[in-house]
Amino acid sequence: MFRFTTGEKAGLYGAILQAFGAANERLETALGLDDVRARLRTVGWLDDVHDDDLQDALLKLREWQLLDVVQNHAENYRSAEEYERRNLQYSLTRRGEAAFAGVEHALSVLASTGALQTAVLEAITDRLDKLYVLLGDAASSDRRVFTTLQELEGHLAALLANTKAFNGELQRLLRAEGADLATFREVKASTVAYLQEFLVNLDQRGQAVAAAVERVEERGVGLLYERALRGADLPPGVDGDPAFAWLERRRARWEGLRAWFRPVDGARPRVEQLHDVARRAIVTLLQVLDRITESRRRSSSAVQDFRELARWFAAAPGEEDLHRLWSAAFGLGSARHAHLAHPDPELVPSSASWAEAPPVEVSALLRTSGSTERFTRTGKVRDIGGIKAVRTERARKERAELQAAWDVLGTGGPMRLSGFGALDHTVLERLLDLLGRALAVRPDADGSRRAVTSDGRVEIVLRTLSDGGRAVLRTSRGTLEGPDYLVEIRNPATIVEAAG
Repeated sequence: MFRFTTGEKAGLYGAILQAFGAANERLETALGLDDVRARLRTVGWLDDVHDDDLQDALLKLREWQLLDVVQNHAENYRSAEEYERRNLQYSLTRRGEAAFAGVEHALSVLASTGALQTAVLEAITDRLDKLYVLLGDAASSDRRVFTTLQELEGHLAALLANTKAFNGELQRLLRAEGADLATFREVKASTVAYLQEFLVNLDQRGQAVAAAVERVEERGVGLLYERALRGADLPPGVDGDPAFAWLERRRARWEGLRAWFRPVDGARPRVEQLHDVARRAIVTLLQVLDRITESRRRSSSAVQDFRELARWFAAAPGEEDLHRLWSAAFGLGSARHAHLAHPDPELVPSSASWAEAPPVEVSALLRTSGSTERFTRTGKVRDIGGIKAVRTERARKERAELQAAWDVLGTGGPMRLSGFGALDHTVLERLLDLLGRALAVRPDADGSRRAVTSDGRVEIVLRTLSDGGRAVLRTSRGTLEGPDYLVEIRNPATIVEAAG
């Protein structure tokens, strides 16, 4: 079917099929030799083609079953030459139409760039909601049901095509190498921003589509197909009733819609997989951007350093030079023991060479960690008994002070804040802590404020007084004056026990 795309005359074959495709758009189904030549100029074929070459090309396309030839008996011919030129007319076969459409689709795919469009998800939800309304209205037109279903399938096909194309472009972008670093970095940064914007509210949009699918299925998918089939007005086919094949295509596309948003078997919807792919791509792109930024920040990369070092190794004249180069580049020689000395340095003169000097003991840790063992006196274990006793006594004293403060502050019922009068400074601090907790909460319906300490042992109930009085509290460190309140400080556990 696609043999016309290869060979020496592939350009002419493609131009002829393009000419027939352009004629079909104008409802001209048959072209003669002169018509084909004129159409070639309109599709951009400007080279001069001899009649024999053009006829050979048309016959070759007919041989490949891409063109069909018929005789035009309705014309009046004035000469034999005119009869030969205008009698035979060519038209595209079904095979030719499919071949031309396939090439056009391939070219459009090569020229297209995929996109992740949230507007398509919203359009799918809108079409599903419209189908739900139409199915619920028996008086609605079947043709509107058909056109709405066609629009829904068109949006779904656009979603699938754009998603596949964008994912392919994204994977190629992740593998791209050798591009201009500035352009490469700009494209990747823009892609990250694009993906982040797409992921905003993607879960909510996917759930909205799933809910719309469920609503339509409640009305009945079978009813939807039945009404859409009536609205389609399918023409009778030569091979039989086309309704069966039409319904099978509708069911397959509905199953594809369910697979994306509401799978029947409880599997994970593909829209969530798209969410994962986008997130992984963002992470990968950010990592690549970090590496690009780091490589641009450094004067040379580690890869370039190792390549240069490899060139030096290859150019080294001898083995000794290779060893010196290795030691200078990596510093992995075993000379860490050079600082070690003999236990009695006076027995070994300083002029003695290493080969003649007696050996010294080398620690096993020197090669692994770069340090030797240091044997010192074992540290003493601290006696913390005294510290524990001091801390225990301090905790007991604090608990006693706290209990004494609560005993003083316990009101036994509502009383004015000014009724406390003079207080110990520690008790005043506890009282101010309770007041702060109560004033930090919102008042109840009756205007009272309730708060409990962090250990739950003490509860305070604070109510505002209508007379607007002032409370004065005195301690050994000074006087505190503020608004007067009706205060009730109690132990919730004691209240529960008394109620029991």
